[in-house]
Formats: sequence, structure tokens, C-alpha cells
Amino acid sequence: MWEETGTDLIETEVVVVGAGYAGLAAALRLEDAGVDCAVLEAADRVGGRVLSETRTDGLTLDHGGQWVGPTQRHLLSLAARFGCATFPTWEAGRHIEVWHDGTRVPYAGAAPDDGPGVAEYLRVTALLDDLARTVDTAAPWRTPRFEEFDACTADSFFRARTEDPDARRRLALTVQGVWCAEPYEISLLHVLFYIAAAGGYEQLMETRGCAQDSRFTAGAAGPARAVADLLGERLRLGEAVTALRYGAGTVRVETASTVVEARRAIVALPPHAVRALRFTPGLPVSRDGWLAHSPMGRVAKVHAVYGTPFWRALGLSGTATLYDDGPVGVVYDNSPAAGTPGVLVGFVYGDRLTRWADLGPEARRDAVLASFGRVVGEEAARPVGYSEKTWSRDAFARGGYEAFATPGGWTGYGRRGWREPTGPVHWAGTETATVWNGYIDGAISSGYRAADDVIASLQADG
Repeated sequence: MWEETGTDLIETEVVVVGAGYAGLAAALRLEDAGVDCAVLEAADRVGGRVLSETRTDGLTLDHGGQWVGPTQRHLLSLAARFGCATFPTWEAGRHIEVWHDGTRVPYAGAAPDDGPGVAEYLRVTALLDDLARTVDTAAPWRTPRFEEFDACTADSFFRARTEDPDARRRLALTVQGVWCAEPYEISLLHVLFYIAAAGGYEQLMETRGCAQDSRFTAGAAGPARAVADLLGERLRLGEAVTALRYGAGTVRVETASTVVEARRAIVALPPHAVRALRFTPGLPVSRDGWLAHSPMGRVAKVHAVYGTPFWRALGLSGTATLYDDGPVGVVYDNSPAAGTPGVLVGFVYGDRLTRWADLGPEARRDAVLASFGRVVGEEAARPVGYSEKTWSRDAFARGGYEAFATPGGWTGYGRRGWREPTGPVHWAGTETATVWNGYIDGAISSGYRAADDVIASLQADG
């Protein structure tokens, strides 16, 4: 039948859908175990929400995930296996806060010692840490006060804990920066789970020794490309899966030009992309409900390139947090390991992204460079290069950095819908990780877990 329609038929043990870090990690684990597999990826590249672009001048820009911290052992191990070097994130010099009234304040160290709302912010974030330590990341529904926390938004929690508007602004930027969401959108339980999965609030927020510690010399997609090279012809790009049919120990995955028949499938896609597939039989209510309660964050990542990192001569690090009415919430020095050219990267999150994305190209650029100017001075208005990546408009990711759970999602659907296999279909993706959920490291560990489960099930079947 397939020959008559011109469709390629592939028979294999395991089919992996998606070649982001989760799918690639799953395929690598299967490869190492000697299990035959095929990997289908809709895009014309690997990496998923990690996108490294090398320009004609040799400069590599990471438009997606880019950092690695010392406790992210899966990503570090994968990078070491393929010889992908890292270097410390640039951060020497004074950091800048831009307050909501436009006041520009330099500070040293991990955080300012004083300023509007700082004391209350520190008190509330310490409480978040305390509550996060009660979360069972392997089975969040076993957490004390589970339903109570999942019935709240982060915003309702913040409002109940402090009346300080400046502290709330700081807390809101935290939610925007980590989840690319607004506090009114996200479940408090999910916030606590995520903090616990990272090993604490500080791990999420800081640079040295934490999540933003280091970057990849040749771009964060380097390890992904190395795995793709190893897989060779078992990886097929430009193959958008449209349908998945499954039964007792059999799976058939369909694209416009290919059918893969396998004993097991690992689906490693963002939640919205899973819902876009046609499953036969349909997904269980628990799985579909979980996916429906897992929207993607809203974020754009914007780079400005300069001849030199001129801000360093001014004693500035290029790191900043902005609470004003501009589009950019956080800025980093994203220059390459060599130190030049100078690169600033800014993040546009949540409601700011929605407003900014509706502007024309020149207005968007002007608004971002104005934000950079408030951090490092007027020279920021004259970059030699500028680029935007609006992940909410990406054809495949449709947002970033990750999906988050809305209130009630964990309570109503998490126990059976989060990552429990659906017959011979297993689920991977950073959203299914128990450690470093939402990060590249979490994506890798999720792929390993799914592959290990598949291997065990194949062995049990004989």
C-alpha cells in the first residue's frame, strides 16, 4: 500500500518524534543500548528550543537556550562526551537596576543590598524556598498542601504575603524571567515544583555556580548537532508527524512522505505540538487535560552586536534588570569567549512581549535599543548588528522557554497525565523532568528516562 502512494515505509524497534534535546537524548540512549530507532523532526535542524546561528563574520549567537550550570550534570556530561567546550558567563563590573520610575542604580554582587521593595522581596522569596522544600518532585501530588497550592496563582500568593508594590514588581519580574509568564497565569504549585527541581530559588536566579554560570564556546546546539551526526540516516529532518496510531505493542507514525512502524514510540514535543497530532485511539482524558493546562511561555530574545563591549570600559557588567515600562526585562553581556565583538542580549517576556510584538520592526528595534541605552549608555543605540527571535511565533515551539502549568492542572490531571505512558507511547520533554525541569538538562534527563523505560518494556516483552 505504501509503495502505491509513494510513501516510504520504515520498520524499526522504536520511533522518536522530535529532535530537540529530549528526543536526541532518547535516541542516543537507545543507540548506546543497541536498540534500533528512527527519529523524525519537523524542522530542518535539530535542537528544538536551542538555536545557535553562526553568522558570516563567524560570530555565533544563541537565539534559544544557552546556559549551563555546575549541577546540570546531564548537559555537562553530554558536552564532555562530544568535546563541546564552555566558558564562564561575562559578569565582571557593576550591574544595573532600572526602577519603575526610571531611576538607574548600579550595584555589585548577586543582588542589590537596598532599593525599593528589596527587603520584602527577600522575605517572600525565602518563603518560596521553604515551601519548595516540601515538594515531592517525582510525584508532586504527594506534596503537603498540594491542592491548596495548585488552586492559587503566583499572583494571589504574592498579594497575600506582601502589600509592598515594589516587592511585587520584583516578584513579577522573577516569574516573567523564569517562566516567561505573568504571575496571574501560573500555578503556585508549579512555581514551587520548579524551584525544587532546580535545587533552590538562587539556582534559578544567579550566575556564578547557578543556572547562568557558563555558555558554550561554539553555541549551545553543539552537543545536539554531535548527536545528530552520530545518528546519521536514522534521523530524518523535515518530517512533520501528523498522525500516530497505536495498539498493543505496536505504533505507526505518519508524515506526509513517511510511515514508521515500531514497537514503541517516544514523543518528545512541546505540549501544544502533541495536541496538534492526530492520535488513534484518542489520548486519555488525563493526558489531554494535562496538555490543555500547559501553555507555552511568551518570550523574545534580542541581540545587539557592537564592535567592542564598550560597557566594560565604563565599569559595567552588561547585566541588568529593568522594572520600567520598556519591553526588556533582563539584559546580559552575551559576547563570545574571545571577548569581542561586544554583544548584549535582552529578553522580552509575558505581557511586555504581547505589546512589543504588535509593533513594526523599526519600532521594536528602537524600543529594545532604548532599553539597552538605559543600561549601558547612549552608544547602545548604534549597534553593527541586531537580531530578534520571537519564540511565540516559532512555527514549531510556539513559545518558550517551556510550558508551565496553570492552576488546577496538576490537581486535575497531573497524576496520570504528566508523563505516564499511553500504552506503547512514552513521553519525553523538559516539561516531564524532575530535575532542572524547563532547562536543557531537564530535556536530556527526560529523554534518558523515556528511553530506559522503553528498553525495560521491550526486554519484558521478550
